[in-house]
Amino acid sequence: MMLSLAAGFTERGHQVDLLVGNANGPLRSLVSPKVRLVELESGGEWQARGLAWRADPTGLVRLAPIVLARRVPKGLVQLGAFARELASARPDALVSATPHPNFQAVWARRLSGVPLRLLVTEHIAPSQKARRMLIPLVRHTYAQADAIAAVSRALGDDLARFAGIPRQRIATLYNPVVDDAMLEKARAPLDHPWLDGSGPPVVLGAGRLSDQKDFPTLIRAFALLRRRRPARLVILGSAKVHAKTVERRDELLALAAELGVADDVQLPGATENPFAWMARASVFALSSRFEGLGNVLIEAMACGCPVVSTDCESGPAEILAGGRLGPLVPVGDVPALAAALERVLDATPDRDALRRRAAEFGVDRAVDAYLALLFPA
Repeated sequence: MMLSLAAGFTERGHQVDLLVGNANGPLRSLVSPKVRLVELESGGEWQARGLAWRADPTGLVRLAPIVLARRVPKGLVQLGAFARELASARPDALVSATPHPNFQAVWARRLSGVPLRLLVTEHIAPSQKARRMLIPLVRHTYAQADAIAAVSRALGDDLARFAGIPRQRIATLYNPVVDDAMLEKARAPLDHPWLDGSGPPVVLGAGRLSDQKDFPTLIRAFALLRRRRPARLVILGSAKVHAKTVERRDELLALAAELGVADDVQLPGATENPFAWMARASVFALSSRFEGLGNVLIEAMACGCPVVSTDCESGPAEILAGGRLGPLVPVGDVPALAAALERVLDATPDRDALRRRAAEFGVDRAVDAYLALLFPA
């Protein structure tokens, strides 16, 4: 999302610096040549604790989950370099995303002394269990930003309710998802025997192999569907580290074998072009326990692929117009998900309507909305 925004800002004539902790990650090739890529140097953990405290001495109690933790969060060790880069480049505006980078952006701005406009954005609901310990710090730190945005209206409601931030302070900025390059990738050739149009329908899932995505529920729902009709299931994605990818992939394949559908389930791993798969699948299924928005639903719809989704917090119901553009089922409800998949396979929805809705999450629209919030008239 940040890479799309950075490229879009440059197309509007802005100079853009992209500050990263690791400049050699898998997305390096996707950075626009017009964007200046800056890899921040790491300092020591105790230095990072001290800088965070110096930046916000009145918030020590709220800072405790970070400055008093046994290990500081990844990225905080670059706080000093972050502040020095701001002091050197003196940008007019700064955009950050997700809690820890948002905290660091607030602190780095204060340490640098640069009077830039800061927009912090939230992509996952703070009500999620793993994030609740950060709520006091979110409430205290986000209040110091010039603007706050959530990637869906429902997420904004959650942020206001659980973090105690006034709802009127939280804008909705949809993610920049759909552009011509993505649609061109959807038309690219795909050499896979299951998707040549001659076999049973293919159910597609995609996302990080994590508890959040709840792929075991999708496999169980597929097994129920498979009892009633021929079908195949492909899940694209990997975990954050290779060892965890292997472990989770083995667990999911073992579940498929236990349910008797191993021959009809494939997990080919991550791919640089999931859109070619989406354009050829019979239905896309999102089985997540929670989302900030649910970009993959938008991507599948842009490719003309029918979708079903869990009605999880925060974005799917918003994307699917309350279920009018695709069935919504309760989180973790295996029979309901299986029934929804069967309904869509039996009665394909209007693909053009799906594409029109997805177009509302276009990159150009998102760039315009971000710039309006960064540089208000």
